Amino acid sequence: MAPNTVQRGVRPGPTSPRDRWKTFPRAKIENLPEDVVQQENGAWQALDNTPVPPSKLLLKLVSAKWSAITLGQSTTVLTFSQRPILLQGHERSLTQIKFNAEGDLLFSCSKDHVINVWYSHNGERLGTYDGNNGTVWTVDVDSESKFLVSGAADNTLRLWSVSTGKCLYTWEFPTAVKRVAFNEDDSKVVCITEQRMGYQCAIRVFEINREGDGTNQSEEPLYFFNPIGSKATVCAFTLTPNIIITGHESGKVALFNVKTGEEIENNERAHSDVVTDLQLSKDRTYCITSSKDKIARIHDTKNLMVIKTYTTETPLNSAALAPTRPYVLLGGGQEAMNVTTTSLRQGKFETRFWHKVYEEEVGRVKGHFGPINTIAVHPAGTCYASGGEDGFVRVHHFDDSYFKAQPYGAVDIED
Repeated sequence: MAPNTVQRGVRPGPTSPRDRWKTFPRAKIENLPEDVVQQENGAWQALDNTPVPPSKLLLKLVSAKWSAITLGQSTTVLTFSQRPILLQGHERSLTQIKFNAEGDLLFSCSKDHVINVWYSHNGERLGTYDGNNGTVWTVDVDSESKFLVSGAADNTLRLWSVSTGKCLYTWEFPTAVKRVAFNEDDSKVVCITEQRMGYQCAIRVFEINREGDGTNQSEEPLYFFNPIGSKATVCAFTLTPNIIITGHESGKVALFNVKTGEEIENNERAHSDVVTDLQLSKDRTYCITSSKDKIARIHDTKNLMVIKTYTTETPLNSAALAPTRPYVLLGGGQEAMNVTTTSLRQGKFETRFWHKVYEEEVGRVKGHFGPINTIAVHPAGTCYASGGEDGFVRVHHFDDSYFKAQPYGAVDIED
């Protein structure tokens, strides 16, 4: 957060940081940068005895992770947290973002036909995967960061080499590919193709040949079926072999056996509107779904029992699980076509943090200028990324207070 946006309870003053520091010359500062000391008269001085102008100190403080400042006799505390990293590599709205298993790489795809890969720790763009001729709706990366799969509106499923950016194989279909996902051992990929132009929604599973350079793949799917009833929008492999969990346009969540195409379990009333996202826990025993009905739910992937429910006041496009802390992250906002009619606050374009166990909202993070379309959390839980309708990806690294907070009060939870 920028320093001029976090001041609370301080009397109005000049807006520029330098002028503000002149207004409060005797600020008491904790967690000073190592090369700066504060003199008794309240001035700041570098260790080499040269004076430090307030504007320079301000830059030092903003670049530090946390610094608390008490201004004059006031009890107001300014908190300078680390700014989010803004990734500007897309010209149109984001459709999905995904961390690799180690969390050092972040993949993003959007409606501008491009897939980008970034270093998650500093936001540097590592490269692009070029070749799609339509909106890239979905991406997934295997556990070794060797292969990437993508699904796009040009009716193709593509297999990419993560390290070289080369397209290794392309499968073509009659309609657009809306969701792709690897299974646990990276040997198979499931994909959903859209219901359109007389074609039914279809779910296909392909076996991925991991030998050699990856160009020798089978053109025919290992399994193929048309899910009955409402069309599927999202899917993922569960822990049980050959069983996938799907979310549907009607709000239904179901389990399918991909070998037989049989629907073995369903919850017709999981949501009352289209399921927009489905993300699994690390051990694949439960998952979280989000929906346009403004609700996110955690389901048991074995029997589809609803474990937790989070009811918000805005349509949700994405939901993610924090792996190391008891939080879920929800993102959404008012529909993009109506955005110009409301302010940022009314549009509700914040990432919401909810307590996973107590089902209570605990915080929000602002930043996007339109609905949040996709959220992903680092596998180690050290940061999260959000992609919006505004074309930006924002990476937020959590600070110490996030990890030191006691989400269960004074109770110590044993692993």
